[in-house]
Amino acid sequence: MFTRRDFLRSMFGTAAVTLPTLKNDGLERIFSTTATSAGRSPEDVAADEDFWLGIQQAFTVDRSLVNLNNGGVCPSPKIVQDAMRRYLEYSNEAPVYTMWRVLEPQIESVRQRLARAFGCDPEEMAITRNASEALEIAQFGLDLKPGDEVLTTDQDYPRMLTTWDQRARRDGIVVKKVSFPDPPPSMQFLVDMFEGAITPRTRVIHFCHITNLSGQIFPVREICRLARSRGIDTIVDGAHAFAHFPFKRDDLECDYYGTSLHKWLLAPHGTGFLYARRDKIEKIWPLMAAPEGMNANIRKFEEIGTHPAANHNAIAEALTFHNGIGPERKAARLRYLRDRWMKRLDGQRGVKLYTSYDPAMSCGLANVGIEGVEPGALTQHLWKTRRIIVTSIGHPACTGIRVTPNVYTTLAEIDRFAEAMEEVILKGLPA
Repeated sequence: MFTRRDFLRSMFGTAAVTLPTLKNDGLERIFSTTATSAGRSPEDVAADEDFWLGIQQAFTVDRSLVNLNNGGVCPSPKIVQDAMRRYLEYSNEAPVYTMWRVLEPQIESVRQRLARAFGCDPEEMAITRNASEALEIAQFGLDLKPGDEVLTTDQDYPRMLTTWDQRARRDGIVVKKVSFPDPPPSMQFLVDMFEGAITPRTRVIHFCHITNLSGQIFPVREICRLARSRGIDTIVDGAHAFAHFPFKRDDLECDYYGTSLHKWLLAPHGTGFLYARRDKIEKIWPLMAAPEGMNANIRKFEEIGTHPAANHNAIAEALTFHNGIGPERKAARLRYLRDRWMKRLDGQRGVKLYTSYDPAMSCGLANVGIEGVEPGALTQHLWKTRRIIVTSIGHPACTGIRVTPNVYTTLAEIDRFAEAMEEVILKGLPA
């Protein structure tokens, strides 16, 4: 069992480096934080502000603003920043030795830990720089012929849609994009949507585990089983899913899965992974050329030339921090923060919620609109008047603002956002 002492030992094992930098009674706060969670349900801990105060103290964020755009890229806790700094400093002592010969081989232990967290064989896990790189490896690596169809949605991430559109221009494939409302009436609706769009020429189904627009979670296993029964490959965009809410590879049954780790895992910026089912690896071309002898080796996707070892090695500290909190407790807290502002605004004049309350269909990422208020103007207003950061969403299915708190977000910050929204609901935007 992973105890509070294990959490602290892993976080502060290099005491000479980290302990002097703790703020005030930070160490005692962490001890208190983990001690109070034993034997309690995730939902109970989610509402315990003493617990989350200890977690909040692990970050170095600017509290003069309210960052509710953690869906783009998240701040790392200080223990991750310190680890990356140590690796960078050591790399620069003699990079051809310290970085290439000492630090770079440590990627294998990071691979093993990430694979354990995801639930796959380490030989199916490539460490990448972000979800886009991971997904484009699969998108560009598949052999597709003119007329072959790729089935996706019009709410998938723009860069991934751009990738398929480029393949359509270059290779003559056909890209079909299906639409759905936010929130959809049910998970089965999403399965039926894909099933109804499959044709004899469908070769790939590409979709989000959770969308970046409204936070809609998809029934991944059911869609992947449907695809496999028709001989269709599945690529799942997990950019916003991994370390956001609990799941394992076997819960998905997909062929390829790409994610960013600088989002919900709180790992160093510019880190991600690609999962490829073992029997699929040899069939995928890498984005950058690799020797023929690596055809069946997952590491062929990491042949990108010189790169820092610090980024991927510090992923290990982010995993330790994530496991110390507990994936279930983390997801429960994110839903608790989401529900606090959603339920406060729900039912008020002109408010439209594009995200379901159902925990099977959403977690911490949500979208809200106000009738007659343009999302971009609302986003600018919140920043200029309250120093609140959100993301404007212009998609016709969910025209609003995306709100994404994280574990360091306080209730006061959530309430500051809700108050600002209520002011706009009551008075509108200033002329």
